[in-house]
Amino acid sequence: MKILTGTLSQLKQQVDIRRTAVAQNTDVQTIVQAIIAKVRAEGDSALRTYSNKLDHVTVNDFQVDQALIDAAPAQLPAKLLKALQLAKANITSYHQNEIERGFVDTPNPGIIRGQKITPLAAVGLYVPGGTAAYPSTILMTAIPAKLAGVKKIVMVTPPQPNGLNPVVLAAANLAGVDAIYQVGGAQAIAALAYGTESIPRVDKIMGPGNRYVAEAKKQVFGNVAIDMIAGPSEIGIIADESADPIRLAADLLSQAEHDPNARAMMVTTSEKLASAVSEQIDIQLPTLPRESIARAAIENQGFIAIVATINEAFSLMNTIAPEHLEVQLPDPITYLAQIQNAGSVFLGQNAAEPVGDYVAGPNHVLPTAGSARFFSPLGVYDFVKRTQFIQYSSEALASQADAVVTLAQAEGLDGHAEAIIKRVPAAKEV
Repeated sequence: MKILTGTLSQLKQQVDIRRTAVAQNTDVQTIVQAIIAKVRAEGDSALRTYSNKLDHVTVNDFQVDQALIDAAPAQLPAKLLKALQLAKANITSYHQNEIERGFVDTPNPGIIRGQKITPLAAVGLYVPGGTAAYPSTILMTAIPAKLAGVKKIVMVTPPQPNGLNPVVLAAANLAGVDAIYQVGGAQAIAALAYGTESIPRVDKIMGPGNRYVAEAKKQVFGNVAIDMIAGPSEIGIIADESADPIRLAADLLSQAEHDPNARAMMVTTSEKLASAVSEQIDIQLPTLPRESIARAAIENQGFIAIVATINEAFSLMNTIAPEHLEVQLPDPITYLAQIQNAGSVFLGQNAAEPVGDYVAGPNHVLPTAGSARFFSPLGVYDFVKRTQFIQYSSEALASQADAVVTLAQAEGLDGHAEAIIKRVPAAKEV
């Protein structure tokens, strides 16, 4: 694994150079633009065309029979069902803390103002398909939506030749998804954004996907809301000589196996630890079934940076702004105040990143590609909107009319001023 050295400013420069950019790919943009236009024009017919062409599956009825969804939990091995139920319980108990109640404020006699929290009417959840099943993503997206009070939760996922995996259907059943549609890729995003004969239009689209899905979300934004533009998975680790190199290497590889462009990064004050972790990467890589993917990620984007102090380690990691950040230091919770930019933080040797992926409760839909500088993890707050309101009595308006008229006239908006003067003629004398 590549080991980086130098001053803090030099390391930050090297990290920026190595960063995976959310690149503008004109070929992908053009393909997605054509897919969206075809779905808007032809609806279900276009979806069937793309299912045949891209997924190699003929779909007659996009909506999955509710009886299949209801029966799915009973088809799972007891151990797997129990794991899903534990994940559901922990995700629910964590995200319940995010529920907003709104407020009403009466700052002066005759004035009422406040904020009303309204759940979105309909949301669409994109769940990747292909050779893998992602029941955890279903739980992570649908449960916060349910807690928010969303009235209609629909899920789209690519069709499979032998039908959808029962674990996917079971997770949707446990999470309270209202309807599942067998459609994937950019065409699924277009269907959710604009609606077709079978698939209802939604207000917001959530969930990760490949570059075509990400590009489609970008192109439909404005007609519909989206959560974020997700890039390849990332893990950052801050560690000192007290950390276990075997565990550190395993944690780095846990994200490297996602994608050839995944970013596995470690910052340490110990040259000895850096060498030991690099050696462990070489030892553990050949044991992974997804070795070729993980190896490409390590070679493309992986690195270990050596810094002089722990403070420099946090400074460098805040520049990276990783999706996942493990703090493998003694008494790790004392360092929380030094973390400015990270999607989700894992404290100590036992809080391995996969615990957060599956059962801990905090969300695993997280900002990537440095966007943890300004984006937050997915939460209940993503499934609601906030509406302000005010009410003034005649006396209250009269007491503040002069200020409104003065500001309106200062901005050259006489119509604004007149709307107040019509109610409080005395304000004209300002």
